[in-house]
Amino acid sequence: MSVLVKICGLSTPRAVDAALSAGADMIGVVHFERSPRHVSLDLARKLFARAGTQAARTLLTVDAGDAFLADALSLLRPDFLQLHGREPPERAAALRAAFDVKIIKALPVEDAADLSAANAYAEAADMLLFDARPPKDAALPGGNGRSFDWRLLRGFAAPAPWLLAGGLDAGNVAEALAASGAPGVDVSSGVESAPGVKDEAKIAAFLRAARAGVSRVGETG
Repeated sequence: MSVLVKICGLSTPRAVDAALSAGADMIGVVHFERSPRHVSLDLARKLFARAGTQAARTLLTVDAGDAFLADALSLLRPDFLQLHGREPPERAAALRAAFDVKIIKALPVEDAADLSAANAYAEAADMLLFDARPPKDAALPGGNGRSFDWRLLRGFAAPAPWLLAGGLDAGNVAEALAASGAPGVDVSSGVESAPGVKDEAKIAAFLRAARAGVSRVGETG
């Protein structure tokens, strides 16, 4: 067994190097000005160039418009465009067709009923990301460092490959993998020393824990 590991919200060359050295399969940068992980397109281009083809490169946006996406995707040429807003299936499908880019759609989860939204993206997304539903008063989309009941995903027949996100860190990723049966995990705040500041040691520890955790799942499951 193997687990796909994505390190998101990278904003410095050192953080990119740390993710690559630790063996990350995917890296992500955020272009959303309200996020503490926001980077300019010029910096994103430099970070992606640093990664080369060693890891799949993901651009995370939130309800971005066509004009911006046309410029961003032309400049960056990411492997994936991650939609982390309220983009409906029709929007995801239209972007994939218009820009010939693979789509990751983030979906908020609080209870089992939320999983049904995934089916609508069967023909619109190449990958799904199940994240914690943000609090009602949250200023930012996404899990905001919170987790949900990982057991909800155990045995779920997702219509596309998927990643588990939300409140993960080196201390709980093995438990999360065992509880959810996730084929992949995505982490951002869980490998930071402060909001938006990636910690190289925490990145390495997360990768080690994820690889070791999925090995134990394979041995016992």
